[in-house]
Amino acid sequence: MTISDKTQIFAALPITVRIKKGKAKQGTTRFAYNFRIGRGEECDIQFNDPQVSSNHAEVFWEDGQWWVKDLGSKNGTYLNGSRITQVALPQQTALELAINGPVVELEIEQPQAKKAAAEEPRQAGMTQIAERYFSDDDTRQVGEHTMLIRQAFHKVRGKQRKRYRTIIGAVLAVLIIALGALYYQTQRVKKLEALHATAENVFYTARTLELQLAKLQARADLSSDPQVLEMRREQQQMEANYDKFMEELGISKEKLTEEEWLIYKVARLFGECTVSMPKGFVETVKQYIRYWRGSSRFANAVARARVNGYPKRIREIMLANGMPPQFFYLALQESNFDKEICGPETHAGIAKGMWQFIPGTAFKYNLRTGPLIDVRRADPLDERHNFEKSTLAAARYLNDLYQREAQASGLLVMACYNWKETRIREMLNQMPESPRERNFWKLLNRNLIPQETYDYVFYIVAAAVIGENPRLFGLGFDNPIKGDERD
Repeated sequence: MTISDKTQIFAALPITVRIKKGKAKQGTTRFAYNFRIGRGEECDIQFNDPQVSSNHAEVFWEDGQWWVKDLGSKNGTYLNGSRITQVALPQQTALELAINGPVVELEIEQPQAKKAAAEEPRQAGMTQIAERYFSDDDTRQVGEHTMLIRQAFHKVRGKQRKRYRTIIGAVLAVLIIALGALYYQTQRVKKLEALHATAENVFYTARTLELQLAKLQARADLSSDPQVLEMRREQQQMEANYDKFMEELGISKEKLTEEEWLIYKVARLFGECTVSMPKGFVETVKQYIRYWRGSSRFANAVARARVNGYPKRIREIMLANGMPPQFFYLALQESNFDKEICGPETHAGIAKGMWQFIPGTAFKYNLRTGPLIDVRRADPLDERHNFEKSTLAAARYLNDLYQREAQASGLLVMACYNWKETRIREMLNQMPESPRERNFWKLLNRNLIPQETYDYVFYIVAAAVIGENPRLFGLGFDNPIKGDERD
């Protein structure tokens, strides 16, 4: 998805892509949704050419037309010989990926014009015949033959009028039924809108109670305090009521496809309000699921985690710190479960380990960094490479983000983790400190997320959806973090 419109999925006018020059896995392809061109396996049009960047360009639908955007490629994207950053596409054109590089032809389908049938003019001869044989004027003298024709015509017309009256009566009856159905549907829509608003209120009230309870627990051990216990019961009751509202609104396992149900389920597990999910979110997650299925990365990373016994322990640590075990997939996105991995040098230092802690965050959560802190190399003395200690620190860090910056929005926690809370805090502080007004949906609708962070969040959500039922997506193993919780 492009940052310019993250909720738009399907285009009104499909676009056809033909490979004119270069080696690509695809031939002629027709798209009705946003797509990427590049060398990477996640790209929809994939070239085997060193001039082409991993994610070279993106073609997307916005404001009723197709656009092309260069994704910071090394060798540039050219339209009619000119290097472009972002430009609206004409009806038919060719894109060149680098000078003398691969060329793709793009053709936007045009709507077929409706052809109005021209009414043929009446001929004068036909008018005269109609007046002679089918006139109601009995004063004119006509022959016997003409009179017989007139009588036969009047008889047939009488029968037709009776039939028309019957038809009109039936149409009126159908119209009355349709108006009744319309009234019923109108009332139903009003009821659903009211139910939607009630469900949303219940959800965010429960989230607010959750945050208040967390603050109380942080100050002192109040687990047995009667007031705290009552607040906890109220929160649990609200969660149960919200589940019932979801059923009434049609958000249930029985009324959705299995893939769609898993997407809603995962969003809920991460603490998002599913009844106010933005339009296009489900289709976008499906798109990122296709990216995962286009490579072996997911299967290989989970296999590494299972060999080392990571899934069960990550699950235990996350639950012990009040976080969904599905944050297991954040480590997949960060490092593919490689605890020895080291990131690139940045102004904040070198991120290391499975959870990719930078030095500042490591210090904050009591992780020793070791003597090779400024060297891009695994350090046995650096606790960021220690699975147990770094996972405990990651769970505490995620919980802090969940309760403070993200206001109980799990997807916003992911955005903060990738974007770093110091970079996102100023923007979040401009939003009210409440779960209803500060959550991932608000950030998504305002188009405030950088593309890197946007991809990061959707890759994790899509991975969590696949992980709920890997066999549904063609993988030969079961949910790696499956516990005893209900579906």
